[in-house]
Amino acid sequence: MNSLQNQNTQPLIEMKIFNNWDIVAKGWYIVCPITEITLNQAKSFIVCGQKIVIFRGKDKKIRALDAYCPHLGTDLAIGKVDGNLIRCFFHHWAFNGEGKCQDIPCQSNIPAKAKLQAYATAEKYGFIWVYPDLAAPEQVAEFDELKHQSLVVKYDKAFERNCHHHICMMNGIDAQHLQTVHKLNIKMDLSLHKNQSGNIIDFTLGGEFPKTTFREKIASKILGNYYEYTMRYADGCLGLLTIMKKVKFIPPLHMIYAYTPLESTKTKIQPIYITKKRPGLIGFFISRFLLVMTKLAYYFLRGEDGMIYDNIRYNPNAILNIDEPLVKYMSYVNQLQPSIWSVENEMS
Repeated sequence: MNSLQNQNTQPLIEMKIFNNWDIVAKGWYIVCPITEITLNQAKSFIVCGQKIVIFRGKDKKIRALDAYCPHLGTDLAIGKVDGNLIRCFFHHWAFNGEGKCQDIPCQSNIPAKAKLQAYATAEKYGFIWVYPDLAAPEQVAEFDELKHQSLVVKYDKAFERNCHHHICMMNGIDAQHLQTVHKLNIKMDLSLHKNQSGNIIDFTLGGEFPKTTFREKIASKILGNYYEYTMRYADGCLGLLTIMKKVKFIPPLHMIYAYTPLESTKTKIQPIYITKKRPGLIGFFISRFLLVMTKLAYYFLRGEDGMIYDNIRYNPNAILNIDEPLVKYMSYVNQLQPSIWSVENEMS
């Protein structure tokens, strides 16, 4: 929504990082499916307003650089991959994965300014990811219970929302809206845990199933008396949701929401469904069934949530006690580190 609207009567509360379009926090941002960049292929993408070139060298590793050649500014993606280098189409300057120029055909001397910003990359959950710095302090976030396991991954079609991704991400911990929007009348208690570096925070909400309506009674018969789910936030741009924890019959279901801010004050969201790989033919079908269950659970909530997040000018002026998870989330985001892709960094 337009942040300039109603400024005289409803001035927006401005925060350091939270809901701030000028700041891109350090974190892992999704680029494209792994299959989109094959051996010896290069392609440029706009990620968080930054144009970067992704290429796969002869060693099969993915590398990422600022897209524009420092010589005259040609997009390196229209060039070619030469071994583990990328060579500009215009004058054939060649750069390695660290952004350093290795060859200029017309002369042996390489200018000091013949270099590019390079970025850490990862291939995980079926996608290529980029970190807005040469090295990343941690890998792409994982579910604790799925670490060191073979996974089955299915991703859905990405979509957009008309608000900042920090707002979209709060949806999973807004216990009040489960009752008002989704008619899930579950009173939940909050517990949270933050990792040592402060870039990951886990919100766990749990409570007993009410048994007042017919639907609630059926749900408690199938799932049990207690319900719990955890939302793990990583770097303020990645949400890892685990539902169906501590229920009967159904193992926990896992889904990831990868958020990327777009230049047009919109957010791109990539849903990814994940389960562990199970042995044998029966295991194959169980894993696929759980992925379908995960998708159905997501779609059950998605439409109603979209009505909110496509029509919101977020402004937390009258906070209630029940909004404690939201307050803690905003505080968590505001202590994250701005990246070199932030507007304030460009201005400085």
